[in-house]
Amino acid sequence: MKSIAALQAAVTAVAFDGEPSDAELDAIEQELPLILAEVDLLDAQIMTLDRPVLVLDERRIRRARNRVLAERRALTNRAGVAQAGGAA
Repeated sequence: MKSIAALQAAVTAVAFDGEPSDAELDAIEQELPLILAEVDLLDAQIMTLDRPVLVLDERRIRRARNRVLAERRALTNRAGVAQAGGAA
C-alpha cells in the first residue's frame, strides 16, 4: 500500500501561505465599488424583512438596485476596455 503523503510534495510544489496574491488584491480593488453596492442593496432588503415595506423602503431598494446595475456596467466596461485595448 502506497502512502499519499509521499506524493503530496509533487502535487503542491509551492506552499500556500494563506495570503492573496497581488493580482487577486488588484481584482478585489477593481470590484470593490460593486461589492459595496451589493452590500447596500442587501442592507436595504434586510431592513424590510420584519416590518411592512414603506414607500421610503421601496425607494431605497430601487436606488440600491440601480447602483448595483451601474457598478456592474462600469466594471464590465472597464474589463472590456482592458481586454480590447481601449477600442470599446
